[in-house]
Amino acid sequence: MITAQRPSHGGNVINTLDLGNARPAVVSVRKQSYAEASLQAGRSGETITAALPAIEIRTEVLSISDKQGAVNLSDAAIIVSGGRGLGSAENYYKLIPPLAEALGGAYGASRAIVDAGWVPYEHQVGQTGKTVSPKLYVACGISGAIQHLAGMRSARTIVAINRNADEPIFRIATYGIVGDVNEVLPLLTEEIRRHSGA
Repeated sequence: MITAQRPSHGGNVINTLDLGNARPAVVSVRKQSYAEASLQAGRSGETITAALPAIEIRTEVLSISDKQGAVNLSDAAIIVSGGRGLGSAENYYKLIPPLAEALGGAYGASRAIVDAGWVPYEHQVGQTGKTVSPKLYVACGISGAIQHLAGMRSARTIVAINRNADEPIFRIATYGIVGDVNEVLPLLTEEIRRHSGA
């Protein structure tokens, strides 16, 4: 029997779907939902050639163009994300992009600050935003709501920076810094730039 889970209602409900024993069953998985699989020597797959039935195509793609200024969080190896603990949109832009740039990564955001209008939706990480699995994820002022954790918990290394040591984000963090992000981030950015010679 195959079962699958999917979020609905803005990520507030998790549905478990029972696909029974019917075959074939087709299930899609969000990109970067899982950590990269390790290479297994000697494994190979079987290619099957099958004819598809003729179908009537009622739509025609005339052109495809990249979205201007789009943020590609799904492919980023390093992501620095900010949350409500930053205090304001001004603090977000003053602290998060510079740290992401110093690390050579992209910058994301929690749903709370996207909903508050601080940051555009394309930066949102979580169940209702982008699901990511970078090598390094730095969570700044993010408490760790379940919807956010579901979108980034498979990151290889997670660094949490928050003034409250009891926040859920610390339960999954590889490293934690208890402190005010508004004080910690400028020092961290400066130190990284100094070591990288930027």
